[in-house]
Amino acid sequence: MIYIALLVLIVTLLLGVPVPVSFMASSAWLIFFGGPDGMGYNPAQLLPHGYLQMSSVSLLAIAMFIIAGGLMEKGKIGEKLIDFVDVFCGNVKGGLGVVGTVSCAVFGSITGAACATLSCIGSIMFPRYEKAGYPKGHTAALMANASLLGLLIPPNATLIIFAWISGQSVLACFLSTVSAGILVTILISLTNIWLLRDNPSILVAKKRTLAEKKALFKERGVLAIPALFLPVIVLGTIYGGIMTPTEASALAVLYSIPVGMFVYKGLTLRGLCDCLVESGVTTGVIMVMLYSVSMLSRLYILEDLPGKVLHLFYSVSENKWVIMGMINIFLVIMGMLMDDISVVTLTTPILMPVIMQLGFSPIHYAAVVGVNTGLGCITPPAAPVLYLSGRLSNTPINEMMKPTLWFIALCWLPALIFVGYFPRLVLFLPHVILGTAW
Repeated sequence: MIYIALLVLIVTLLLGVPVPVSFMASSAWLIFFGGPDGMGYNPAQLLPHGYLQMSSVSLLAIAMFIIAGGLMEKGKIGEKLIDFVDVFCGNVKGGLGVVGTVSCAVFGSITGAACATLSCIGSIMFPRYEKAGYPKGHTAALMANASLLGLLIPPNATLIIFAWISGQSVLACFLSTVSAGILVTILISLTNIWLLRDNPSILVAKKRTLAEKKALFKERGVLAIPALFLPVIVLGTIYGGIMTPTEASALAVLYSIPVGMFVYKGLTLRGLCDCLVESGVTTGVIMVMLYSVSMLSRLYILEDLPGKVLHLFYSVSENKWVIMGMINIFLVIMGMLMDDISVVTLTTPILMPVIMQLGFSPIHYAAVVGVNTGLGCITPPAAPVLYLSGRLSNTPINEMMKPTLWFIALCWLPALIFVGYFPRLVLFLPHVILGTAW
């Protein structure tokens, strides 16, 4: 019956049924027809389990970071970050692409949400790219890829959900993706410059003298201090052990409101109310999804789905590194069919027991999940971030595909190999800062 339940889940997702409803439909099949005797399970045992799973303080951080992202977007905080980064590389050919990439990395390190990062930074950068003669397909693909850095450079909602489902330390999961995030940031910047190296239509800003750079740095640096202080507050308090991620997320919200309203004067009371409503709707959808998946994951365990998956992998190879490759392929395929949060909520209960049985560190696997979910967001047919970038920049998807494939080949696949097959490098920061096992 477990295979029919999986078929129900996949078919409903492909038909466009909302993800929480798809999870519930699969759960309903197992409740009525699952079990060793085919008589199903008692719902009275599953509903309290879902409630207990949801009563976690860590989940509050998801709502807080979503609100913080909306406040930064409406409060013009992202614009000051871009102006400051532009001082360093704005007058290099392709340098404006590097400005957008680094700005996405900084913005994403606060909000942890790709769509919020793309909406904020992209809306500012797209007119600048067009004015500088950048190809629209290239810039749309670039910003789609760069916005996903928020899924790698912590904090981010995806890894909070992963840690909640798998029972791991949120901070350790955050630290596991830092090295991959820095690597992808560098690779996207270099790939952007390489792709534009022979493009004659790109206008390069007049080269600034050292004195001009100093004056510009001083002028824009002063304006950017409140914006730059935000990631310092969030990341510093988390990594310094002063606050938990949940407390730091609440602090980010409290800090963003006065900065957006009184310093940069982009946030109004109406904008604040709209942001809270939008964030509430988004959070509500995520919470319904998590409640449904908490029951579905319990049913998966009762049906021994992880054991069946491990047996399937062992039928191909018993080498754990070969199986890690198969797990990566499986996650990429899942990422092509659904969004990042859905992938994490669906696959973590299935694959975590497999990872533990193979002897891999769950923190190592957190980094694998982080890179795979990022890759899935730009890999058709689902590719939600890629399509959003096309809508924001008014660019047809066919113009975006070629540069997107270059970014996947030269940035994401090397990062996938890095996190999958070099666990020591992935686990270095968690080991040094938290003392986790290698």
